Amino acid sequence: VGAVSDYTDCECEITSGNSSGVTVVDHRPAVANYKDKKREEGQEAINLVLKHLNVDTNAQHVKLVFGGNLTCVSGIGASAAQVVALARALKYEVPIPLTEDEVNAAGYEGEKGYHGTPSGIDNTAATFGGLLRFQRTDGAPIFVKKQISNPIRIVYASTGITASTTTVVSDVRAKKEADPAWFEGLLQQYLDIVAQAEQAIDKNDLVKLGALLDQNHSLCQQLTVSCKELDDLVVAAREAGALGAKMSGTGRGGLMLALTPTEESQEKVFAALEKLAPQVWKTCLA
Repeated sequence: VGAVSDYTDCECEITSGNSSGVTVVDHRPAVANYKDKKREEGQEAINLVLKHLNVDTNAQHVKLVFGGNLTCVSGIGASAAQVVALARALKYEVPIPLTEDEVNAAGYEGEKGYHGTPSGIDNTAATFGGLLRFQRTDGAPIFVKKQISNPIRIVYASTGITASTTTVVSDVRAKKEADPAWFEGLLQQYLDIVAQAEQAIDKNDLVKLGALLDQNHSLCQQLTVSCKELDDLVVAAREAGALGAKMSGTGRGGLMLALTPTEESQEKVFAALEKLAPQVWKTCLA
């Protein structure tokens, strides 16, 4: 998993006196309808972080102002960036002597408000940044920070559709329970792709990495978490010269990303996707 360079920040003010509760001011840039659709989940996420860090909102008033330049859109990890930013703000405002691992743990608790049963990937990327190999276990997750020799250029584009992670995860769980053998077959293919992709990144073999992105998207289609809008953007990126492209995040809307090895190819793919997508961005993984 890779963390993009854009960010969410949070200002926190805690006052004691006659007032109590939580006031949230959200200045984050967002695609249309994202904040409305995510409002209840976001409030629950904030409450979970406050509860996890033992911040009593019955005896004091907590004002939170969220900002930054990370555009809120399904698939970019906006919810994780928000709750991790909240944990960091509380660390300094209360103050609470939190380690980075404890900030990450608070972010994971907050992600439950958005996702029900989060993987832990997004909050870990939001906490530590960079490029990470992440593995969920029955206990604490395992993550290793990867070093890459050159920045990896990508273009990512939004379908304009805000998906419900909880709904998609529930649907996938139902498919797994209905046909465990089919699901296990897809999982083994996915694990093989992940292993090969890590080797390709270590060797700076972007051609191989691009082909693996394409294979991963095919698995997402079989899992029914892609959609026509995502598929159309993936095809357009490939036709414009991307080495590979795939959906990102929950799916059934949200984002896709394309691997573009040079500045020239990044500009070309960006221009092609701009004709189809409501929002398109360029960035690097470093």
